[in-house]
Amino acid sequence: MKKTILVTGGLGYIGSHTVVALQEQNVNVIVVDNLSNSIKEVARRITAITGIPVKLHIVDITDALALDAVFQQETIDGVIHFAAHKAVGESVRQPFKYYRNNIDGMITLQQVMQQNNVKTMVFSSSCTVYGDTRRSPIDETHPVTEAISPYGTTKLVCEQILKDLCKHGGFKGVILRYFNPVGAHSSACIGELPLGVPDNLVPYITQTAAGIREKLTVFGNDYDTPDGTNIRDYIHVVDLAKAHVKALDFAFGMQQNCEVFNLGAGKGYSVLDVIKAFEKVSGKELAYVIGARRAGDVEQIWADASKAEQLLNWTCQHDLDEMMETAWKWQMALTGC
Repeated sequence: MKKTILVTGGLGYIGSHTVVALQEQNVNVIVVDNLSNSIKEVARRITAITGIPVKLHIVDITDALALDAVFQQETIDGVIHFAAHKAVGESVRQPFKYYRNNIDGMITLQQVMQQNNVKTMVFSSSCTVYGDTRRSPIDETHPVTEAISPYGTTKLVCEQILKDLCKHGGFKGVILRYFNPVGAHSSACIGELPLGVPDNLVPYITQTAAGIREKLTVFGNDYDTPDGTNIRDYIHVVDLAKAHVKALDFAFGMQQNCEVFNLGAGKGYSVLDVIKAFEKVSGKELAYVIGARRAGDVEQIWADASKAEQLLNWTCQHDLDEMMETAWKWQMALTGC
C-alpha cells in the first residue's frame, strides 16, 4: 500500500535529495519547511527532476498549532525529521538558537505525532554525538556520553527523546548518524545551498573556486593526522538520501523499537585530501590559507557502517571524486536549471 511520509526540512540540502529518492520509489511526500535555511524554488527543482509536484506547507516545527493543522489536513503514515540548525561552529557561537530550535522542535513534532497517532520516525542525527574520539572507525556501540558542541548536544538529547518514546510511548524509530554529506544530484538541479557564509567545507570550496569567496581558511594544520588537518568521512548526499528510503522501510517493519545506524563511506579524508580532489576534478587551483583551530571541531572520525550494510542492505556508491565533481557542477549551475 502506498504510504504518505511527512518530511520536515524537506527543501533543505539532505531533505530535498531524500524527497527525490522517496518520490522515485512511489512514496507520497508531504514537505514541511520554514525556509530558514532553504528557498521555495527548491520545490520546483525537485519537480524538474521527478516530474511530481511537491506538496509544501511553510510551517515552523516549533509551532504546534500550525504543525497539527498539517496532520489534520493530510493522512500521514510516518515522518522523516531533518528540520534543525546544523552548523557546529555557529552552535558554539549561538547555543540557545540550537537548543530552542532543535530540541523544542523535536518535542513539538513528537507531541503532534502522538496526538495524531503517527508513531514511526526516521531521525536525522549526526556523528558529532560521538564527541572527540581518538578511535576510528566508529561503530554504533561507541559511547555517546558527551558531545563537544551545542549542536552535538541537541542531537544527543533528541536521540534520547526518541529512544524513550520507543521504549515507553509505542513509537518505532530509526536514528541515522550521518558523517559528512557532500556533493549534489547529478542533474545539478539541487544541491547544498547555504544562506550566507557557508559553515561547511565543500560549499566554501566551491564558492571560493567560483570567486564568491576570496579564499578558504583551513582551520588548523597541527592535528595528529598525516597532513595535520582534520579527517572526516565524506558521503555523497544521493547515497545518504537512498539510505533514508531503506531506513523508512526498515522502520515500518519493526516492532516497537529504536535502531541506530551510522551512515558513512567507512574511510577518512583530510581537509587537504578534499581540496586536492576538488582541484583534480575541476581543473582549478584553490586559494586557501591555514588558520587557527576552530572550536567544536573533532580531530578525526570515520564510520564503521557495516550495520547499515547488513540490516538496511545499503552501501555508498559514489567516491570522493564524484562528490567533488557533482558539488562543482551544482555550483556552476546555480543560475539555471
